[in-house]
Amino acid sequence: MHDQLSDGRSYRLLNVIDDYRREGLVIEAGFSLPALRVIRTLNQLLEWRDKPLVIRCDNGPEFISYEFVRWAAEHGIRIEYIQPGKPQQNAYIERYNRTMRYSWVSKHLFDTLEQVQDYATQWLWHYNHERPHQANGGKPPLMAA
Repeated sequence: MHDQLSDGRSYRLLNVIDDYRREGLVIEAGFSLPALRVIRTLNQLLEWRDKPLVIRCDNGPEFISYEFVRWAAEHGIRIEYIQPGKPQQNAYIERYNRTMRYSWVSKHLFDTLEQVQDYATQWLWHYNHERPHQANGGKPPLMAA
């Protein structure tokens, strides 16, 4: 997902979620999110989480790159690409992105990327620990597990 800072520069957000628990795992803000940055973020995630069997993603250049495909193969992770133009095939992340957009992204005009990342980190904690989720019987993801 993407938005703009107060000076008009565009930024992107890499969102990683656990489909089963509906838990937000990572929000990474950047002016660009090339494959090597995505890989670095996922490697950091693997330091404290079990390796997923599958990563479902769109066909963005960072996900179809040689580096990303090689990284997934080296880690024994299958990549499941959605069909172009079919975001409903990635419904959980699309719903998560919509929740983010309406909860805070479209309500705040940030001056710096650091402000975006700080707010995203705080919101992620709230999302996982306090925000009720209908799919989890009204409990936050980390209270439902």
